[in-house]
Amino acid sequence: MTDAVSEPESHEDAEVQETAEGSEDEMKRKFREALDRKRRNQAEASAQGSGRSGSKIHGTHGPAAGRRSFRRKSGG
Repeated sequence: MTDAVSEPESHEDAEVQETAEGSEDEMKRKFREALDRKRRNQAEASAQGSGRSGSKIHGTHGPAAGRRSFRRKSGG
């Protein structure tokens, strides 16, 4: 059998790979920070309690438009 010698990765290829991984990590970090800020703002807004619930849906129960009236057609 012949021993195959694999070529080691060049120094430049390793740097490119590290840079790509570093930019991914930085992007993930930025997104996490933005998400943390968003959650903090929502928590502060709900803690202040601006007089109503935090729900975006209001008036879900009760009559839709009051009592319905039924009338007969007049023959004509």
